[in-house]
Amino acid sequence: MILIEETAVPLSALPVSEFKAHLRLGTGFSDDNIQDGVLEGFLRAALAAIEARTGKALIARTFSWEIPAWRGAQGQALPVASVAEVLELALRDAEGAETVADPATYRLERDTHRPRLLPRGTSLPAIPARGAAIIRFSAGYGSVWGDLPADLGQAVLLLAAHYYEYRHETALGGGCMPFGVTSLIERYRTVRLLGGGMV
Repeated sequence: MILIEETAVPLSALPVSEFKAHLRLGTGFSDDNIQDGVLEGFLRAALAAIEARTGKALIARTFSWEIPAWRGAQGQALPVASVAEVLELALRDAEGAETVADPATYRLERDTHRPRLLPRGTSLPAIPARGAAIIRFSAGYGSVWGDLPADLGQAVLLLAAHYYEYRHETALGGGCMPFGVTSLIERYRTVRLLGGGMV
């Protein structure tokens, strides 16, 4: 399985000004924007870390997901939540030729934690032997920062500030995330069970 982020989070969607205010950085000086690139990097890192912990795309963008077989012909869970739309389902054969499936043969079942691709009939389109299905979809709460739930937005700012404050610290343990951040994102996390299943 291969998940590719086809479009990146645009700089215009990142709350650089809000982050400066959160850090209480001074304003009114000629070099106000000197740290913007650094702050952008910490915001992107915090966004990526929270998306990884929650399994949710926060800012809207396009993904493609390639899989060699359906988990079940009656439906396939998608790897990222807050899916807005399935843009295309293509079937690739062993020689690399792709055929776009008729959108009338499948539909998106929206779900907060586990959106699924479902058939409109009895089963999803058959994947060719030694081939793959490529699903292109858009996911995210919205295209601008204000579209995010307030608690997720606050979690990103808190984590980015943590990264900023400890940017020179090398002794912190792997996967370190402040308690305030984990408590804010807890209700968005997908619970994984034995065998790879999810609830």
